[in-house]
Amino acid sequence: MIYDTILFDLSDDVATITLNRPDKLNALTPRVFDEATAAIDHAIAQGARALVLTGAGKAFCSGADLKPDDYGYAGLPDDLGELLDTHYNPFVLKLAGLDIPVISAINGPAVGAGLGIALTADIIVAARSAYMLLAFVNIGLVPDAGATWLVAKGVGRVKALEMALLGERISADEAAQAGLITRVVDDEIALAEARAIARKLASGPTVAVGMIRKQVAAALVQSFEDSLATERANQTVAGRTADFRESLAAFAEKRPPVFKGR
Repeated sequence: MIYDTILFDLSDDVATITLNRPDKLNALTPRVFDEATAAIDHAIAQGARALVLTGAGKAFCSGADLKPDDYGYAGLPDDLGELLDTHYNPFVLKLAGLDIPVISAINGPAVGAGLGIALTADIIVAARSAYMLLAFVNIGLVPDAGATWLVAKGVGRVKALEMALLGERISADEAAQAGLITRVVDDEIALAEARAIARKLASGPTVAVGMIRKQVAAALVQSFEDSLATERANQTVAGRTADFRESLAAFAEKRPPVFKGR
């Protein structure tokens, strides 16, 4: 498939989707969401066992594209809620619902909805020069693309309100210290680090990995008793996988396990 707004690569069981509008700092349009969704579906169909999200050029994503262009984009509609219903929310829900791990490589500014997309990942690697910004208040809007939940769950109420109400950028180092992202690395190795993590996860017991990512998300809104029930249900499934049987055999034979994701 030919894409106009993203780049797609699948190698070593890892799919990499690169937002590819560098002249617009990878700003989001419905077409970006449509192409990224199609790429994810293609990756899953081809057996991808991990997904990496990053941006081309000097930004991860600057958020929604505010201006019309010469390629058929008419700009933001009057009803922004409808836009969320048709493109933003389905995409972040798709990322959250995947059975494979998602890793984001924040190569530059992650702003507005772009930050929400980056934070949907399970492992978030940021370049040292990158920054995060909930810019919505600066243009009279409210956080979307899951950013409210993701930021508040990551850093807590007080820091989330500071970010959302003041609309000030925070550095990658500050974001890591606040618990918003996983790790900070030198700029030139951010994508390589994210892909190395993705390859490690892709070679692991991906049935269990997929359940873990959803189990942790569920625990954030569940009672303790409900979380125990989720653990029990998932452990029943995990205990019947070929990967678990392989791990037992490998332990008995004193060798590293070879996981197949089954």
